Amino acid sequence: MTESQRHRYRFTFAKSNPMRYTGHLDLHHTWERLLRRAGTPPAYTRGHKPRTRLSLGLALPLGFTSDCECVDVWFETPQDPNALLRALQQASPPGLQVLSIEPVEAQQPSLQKQILAATYEVELPGGTERNRLETRIQELLQHDELPRQRRSKSYDLRPLIESLELRAASGSGLKLIMRLAARAGATGRPEEVLLSLDLDPLAAHIHRKSLHLESS
Repeated sequence: MTESQRHRYRFTFAKSNPMRYTGHLDLHHTWERLLRRAGTPPAYTRGHKPRTRLSLGLALPLGFTSDCECVDVWFETPQDPNALLRALQQASPPGLQVLSIEPVEAQQPSLQKQILAATYEVELPGGTERNRLETRIQELLQHDELPRQRRSKSYDLRPLIESLELRAASGSGLKLIMRLAARAGATGRPEEVLLSLDLDPLAAHIHRKSLHLESS
């Protein structure tokens, strides 16, 4: 059976606190184990060491949570999405909740190539001054460039910030809603935006709310 004849499904899942420090590679292994526990028949790669044919979307940095993560899984035969969803939900480990499943055309580009941007909700620590932060946001968005360093390499953060909005949170708290580019070689990181606003990323809770794909 050729790759194009296999059946491809996209799983949307949440990654909550119990798994917030599970890295991208370990998450891949978690999905392999989950598919086995659920008794599903995924397709395998060819070669000396066959692996479950699956592809995770944009890597979620350690410490972040999300309710919009995606993974594409290939199967040798057509699947009933409702039955598959129930089986995976029953077998899921703490911190990973499968939310939905939909078929995807096998010939579509890879999941990673389809992702254009991501929206994050950042809960700021108590005591953050709203007026001062609003002024800082306006100043930041007025810049033509925002030079930053990542892994000893220079890059411009400004074109990666597609939108940035300050909102009220529960109680007297504040949260930042930011949409950042997530294309290959041009991925904005929320912690870099916070540092540019003179905020401590370690004092904030960063949650990915949505992934924006080419077809969205």
